[in-house]
Amino acid sequence: MTKDVVPVEIRGILPANSGCAIFLGNAKKVFVIQVEHNMGAVIGMFLRDTPKERPLTHDLIINIFQGFGISVERVVITELKNSTYFARLILQQQNELGRKIVEIDARPSDCLAIATSQKRPIFVAATLFAQVEDMSEVLDRINQNPGDNNTL
Repeated sequence: MTKDVVPVEIRGILPANSGCAIFLGNAKKVFVIQVEHNMGAVIGMFLRDTPKERPLTHDLIINIFQGFGISVERVVITELKNSTYFARLILQQQNELGRKIVEIDARPSDCLAIATSQKRPIFVAATLFAQVEDMSEVLDRINQNPGDNNTL
Protein backbone atom coordinates (compact mmCIF):
# COMPACT_ATOMS: atom_id res chain seq x y z
CA MET A 1 0.00 0.00 0.00
CA THR A 2 1.15 3.49 -0.70
CA LYS A 3 0.57 6.56 1.39
CA ASP A 4 -2.40 7.36 -0.87
CA VAL A 5 -4.68 5.46 1.51
CA VAL A 6 -5.18 5.32 5.28
CA PRO A 7 -6.13 2.06 7.06
CA VAL A 8 -9.30 2.34 9.14
CA GLU A 9 -11.66 0.05 11.00
CA ILE A 10 -15.26 0.18 12.07
CA ARG A 11 -15.23 1.80 15.51
CA GLY A 12 -18.98 1.83 16.13
CA ILE A 13 -22.45 1.49 14.65
CA LEU A 14 -25.25 3.61 16.06
CA PRO A 15 -28.88 4.07 15.11
CA ALA A 16 -29.51 7.47 13.56
CA ASN A 17 -32.57 9.40 12.41
CA SER A 18 -32.23 8.28 8.81
CA GLY A 19 -30.59 4.86 9.27
CA CYS A 20 -27.32 4.00 10.98
CA ALA A 21 -24.13 5.91 11.57
CA ILE A 22 -21.02 3.86 10.85
CA PHE A 23 -18.02 5.30 12.69
CA LEU A 24 -14.83 4.57 10.74
CA GLY A 25 -11.36 5.55 11.77
CA ASN A 26 -8.09 4.90 13.50
CA ALA A 27 -6.21 6.32 16.50
CA LYS A 28 -5.89 9.72 14.79
CA LYS A 29 -9.40 10.36 13.52
CA VAL A 30 -12.92 8.94 13.28
CA PHE A 31 -15.56 9.95 10.76
CA VAL A 32 -19.13 8.91 10.05
CA ILE A 33 -20.83 7.39 7.03
CA GLN A 34 -24.63 7.21 7.10
CA VAL A 35 -26.11 3.95 5.80
CA GLU A 36 -29.59 2.46 5.61
CA HIS A 37 -30.79 0.85 8.83
CA ASN A 38 -30.78 -2.67 7.35
CA MET A 39 -27.20 -2.24 6.08
CA GLY A 40 -26.09 -1.16 9.55
CA ALA A 41 -27.71 -4.29 10.96
CA VAL A 42 -26.00 -6.51 8.36
CA ILE A 43 -22.58 -4.96 9.00
CA GLY A 44 -23.12 -5.41 12.74
CA MET A 45 -24.03 -9.09 12.21
CA PHE A 46 -20.83 -9.66 10.24
CA LEU A 47 -18.76 -7.86 12.89
CA ARG A 48 -20.22 -10.06 15.62
CA ASP A 49 -20.08 -13.25 13.48
CA THR A 50 -23.80 -13.73 14.15
CA PRO A 51 -25.04 -17.05 12.75
CA LYS A 52 -27.75 -16.70 10.09
CA GLU A 53 -30.47 -19.19 9.15
CA ARG A 54 -30.14 -18.39 5.45
CA PRO A 55 -27.44 -16.64 3.42
CA LEU A 56 -27.80 -12.89 3.08
CA THR A 57 -27.19 -11.11 -0.22
CA HIS A 58 -23.59 -10.38 0.76
CA ASP A 59 -23.10 -14.07 1.59
CA LEU A 60 -24.41 -14.93 -1.87
CA ILE A 61 -21.95 -12.51 -3.48
CA ILE A 62 -19.05 -14.08 -1.56
CA ASN A 63 -20.22 -17.59 -2.53
CA ILE A 64 -20.27 -16.52 -6.21
CA PHE A 65 -16.79 -15.01 -5.84
CA GLN A 66 -15.51 -18.25 -4.32
CA GLY A 67 -17.08 -20.30 -7.12
CA PHE A 68 -15.05 -18.31 -9.64
CA GLY A 69 -11.85 -18.28 -7.58
CA ILE A 70 -12.17 -14.61 -6.69
CA SER A 71 -11.03 -13.22 -3.36
CA VAL A 72 -11.73 -9.86 -1.77
CA GLU A 73 -8.45 -8.02 -1.33
CA ARG A 74 -9.63 -4.79 0.30
CA VAL A 75 -12.08 -1.93 0.06
CA VAL A 76 -11.25 1.73 -0.35
CA ILE A 77 -13.59 4.60 0.41
CA THR A 78 -12.46 6.98 -2.28
CA GLU A 79 -14.32 10.27 -2.23
CA LEU A 80 -17.20 12.41 -1.05
CA LYS A 81 -19.36 14.24 -3.60
CA ASN A 82 -22.56 16.11 -2.76
CA SER A 83 -22.75 14.43 0.67
CA THR A 84 -22.43 10.95 -0.89
CA TYR A 85 -19.46 8.69 -0.25
CA PHE A 86 -18.02 6.51 -3.03
CA ALA A 87 -16.02 3.32 -2.66
CA ARG A 88 -14.17 0.65 -4.62
CA LEU A 89 -14.15 -3.09 -4.02
CA ILE A 90 -10.75 -4.56 -4.94
CA LEU A 91 -10.94 -8.19 -6.06
CA GLN A 92 -8.31 -10.71 -7.13
CA GLN A 93 -8.77 -13.76 -9.32
CA GLN A 94 -5.98 -16.31 -9.48
CA ASN A 95 -6.25 -19.25 -11.88
CA GLU A 96 -4.26 -21.22 -14.45
CA LEU A 97 -4.23 -18.17 -16.73
CA GLY A 98 -2.63 -15.93 -14.11
CA ARG A 99 -3.57 -13.27 -11.62
CA LYS A 100 -6.07 -10.52 -12.30
CA ILE A 101 -6.95 -7.55 -10.09
CA VAL A 102 -10.31 -5.84 -10.62
CA GLU A 103 -11.68 -2.68 -9.02
CA ILE A 104 -15.45 -2.37 -8.85
CA ASP A 105 -17.42 0.77 -8.03
CA ALA A 106 -19.75 -0.02 -5.13
CA ARG A 107 -21.67 1.63 -2.34
CA PRO A 108 -19.56 2.07 0.79
CA SER A 109 -22.17 0.18 2.79
CA ASP A 110 -21.86 -2.87 0.52
CA CYS A 111 -18.07 -2.61 0.59
CA LEU A 112 -18.09 -2.45 4.38
CA ALA A 113 -20.43 -5.43 4.63
CA ILE A 114 -18.30 -7.53 2.27
CA ALA A 115 -15.01 -6.50 3.88
CA THR A 116 -16.39 -7.20 7.34
CA SER A 117 -17.79 -10.59 6.35
CA GLN A 118 -14.41 -11.60 4.90
CA LYS A 119 -12.26 -9.90 7.57
CA ARG A 120 -10.55 -7.86 4.85
CA PRO A 121 -8.88 -4.46 5.31
CA ILE A 122 -10.72 -1.18 4.91
CA PHE A 123 -8.94 1.91 3.64
CA VAL A 124 -9.84 5.54 3.02
CA ALA A 125 -8.20 7.72 0.39
CA ALA A 126 -5.72 9.97 2.22
CA THR A 127 -7.16 13.10 0.60
CA LEU A 128 -10.66 12.16 1.78
CA PHE A 129 -9.44 11.28 5.28
CA ALA A 130 -7.82 14.71 5.52
CA GLN A 131 -11.07 16.49 4.62
CA VAL A 132 -13.66 14.62 6.74
CA GLU A 133 -14.73 16.01 10.09
CA ASP A 134 -13.17 14.28 13.09
CA MET A 135 -15.92 12.67 15.16
CA SER A 136 -13.62 11.01 17.73
CA GLU A 137 -14.94 13.11 20.63
CA VAL A 138 -18.55 12.33 19.70
CA LEU A 139 -17.81 8.59 19.63
CA ASP A 140 -15.92 8.83 22.94
CA ARG A 141 -18.90 10.62 24.59
CA ILE A 142 -21.31 8.01 23.26
CA ASN A 143 -19.10 5.17 24.52
CA GLN A 144 -18.82 6.79 27.96
CA ASN A 145 -22.59 7.11 28.31
CA PRO A 146 -23.86 4.01 30.12
CA GLY A 147 -27.17 4.21 28.27
CA ASP A 148 -25.62 4.39 24.81
CA ASN A 149 -27.09 2.72 21.75
CA ASN A 150 -23.79 1.47 20.38
CA THR A 151 -24.53 -1.78 18.58
CA LEU A 152 -20.95 -3.06 18.60
